[in-house]
Amino acid sequence: MAKSGRVRGGVGRALRRTGWAAAYVLGLAALVLAGAWVWWQQEPEARGTAANALWARHQWVGEPHTDAEYRALGELLRRNRITDVFFHTGPFEADGTVPAHKYRYARQLIEAVREYAPGVRAQAYLGQIRIVDGDGVIELDDPAVRANVLKTDAVFLDLGFDGIHYDFEPIYPDDAAFMTLMKATSELTRSRGRLLSVALEQQTLMDEAQPVYKALLPRGGRYHQPPRPTEDFLRDVAGLADQVAIMTYDVTLPTKALTGWHFARHTRTTLELIGDRATVFMGVPTYRPLMGWAEDLEVALRGVRRGIDDLKRPPKRPFGVGVYADWTTGPDEWAHYRSAWLPRTAETARGRPPETVRG
Repeated sequence: MAKSGRVRGGVGRALRRTGWAAAYVLGLAALVLAGAWVWWQQEPEARGTAANALWARHQWVGEPHTDAEYRALGELLRRNRITDVFFHTGPFEADGTVPAHKYRYARQLIEAVREYAPGVRAQAYLGQIRIVDGDGVIELDDPAVRANVLKTDAVFLDLGFDGIHYDFEPIYPDDAAFMTLMKATSELTRSRGRLLSVALEQQTLMDEAQPVYKALLPRGGRYHQPPRPTEDFLRDVAGLADQVAIMTYDVTLPTKALTGWHFARHTRTTLELIGDRATVFMGVPTYRPLMGWAEDLEVALRGVRRGIDDLKRPPKRPFGVGVYADWTTGPDEWAHYRSAWLPRTAETARGRPPETVRG
C-alpha cells in the first residue's frame, strides 16, 4: 500500500507539473496575442512610395497579345505607379539555358512597355530550383552551368530587357557559388547600364542559430532548414545587386496582428540593414496563402507601413513594395493598393523612383 501510494503521489506531482507548464505556455501565448492585438490597433502614419515592383506571368513573353492588351497593361502599370516589372522569362533549364521558343514574343512586349508605359523597367525574371544536398534542378556549383546562365542573361539584355531578376531557391547564406554568379552578373549588367535584382527570403530571426540548424537539419528533402539570409549575407548581396526583393509572404501566422507584425518587423530591419545600399521591395501577396484569413494584401500593406513608421530615418535608396503577382491581383485589390499605399502626390513619396543603375 505504501509503495502504491508513493506511485500515485508521483503521478499526481507529474500531472500537476505538466498542468502548470501548460498553463504557463498558454499564458505566454495569450500575452503575445494580446500584445500583438493592441499594437495592431494603431493606424500607420506613413504613406507608401512611388517605387514599386510587380511579378508578371510568363504568358507576356511566351504568347501573342493584342495591341489592346498591351495598352491595358501599360495603363495598369502607370495607374499603380509600378516602376519595375519582373516578367517571367525562364525558368532556366538544368544546363543554365532557356529555349528560345519560351520567350518568342519578348521583343514585342518590350516595345509595348516602352510605348504604353514609358519609364517602367521590364526585367527578365529568371530562376530555378537550386540543387542542394542532391535535391533540385540546376547545379550552380558547376562553372559551366554558371557560364551558360550568364550567356542566357546576355541574350535577354540584347533583346532589350532593362535588367535581370534572379529567383533561385533555396539560397543559404553560405552559398559561395550563388555569390560568384551574382558578382559575374553584376559585372555584366553594369557594363550594359542595366539592372541586377534578386528575390530572397526574409531574414533569419536569429543569425546565431544558423550553425545549429546546419548541424541538425537537412537542406534537401521536404522538411529542410529554412533558407533565410543572415545580416552579413544580405549586406553582401545588396553590395552586388541594384535591387533586392524580399519574399515576405507565406507567413503562416494565425492572426492578422501577428502577420502584420511580421511584415512590419522585416520592413524595418531590412531597410535599416540594406536600405542605403540597394533599392528594396518588400513582397506583398495578392494570392490566398495557407492562412488566408490572416494574410492578405490589406494586412501586408498595413504592416509594411507600420515598419516604415518605426524607422529612425528613411533609407538613402528608393524603396517600396513588390506585388506578387499580376495574375492573382484583381481590380478590388488594385483599388485597395492605390488607396492604402500610394502617396497622395509624387512629391510626398518617401521612396523615390529608382535610378537606372547606381552611381
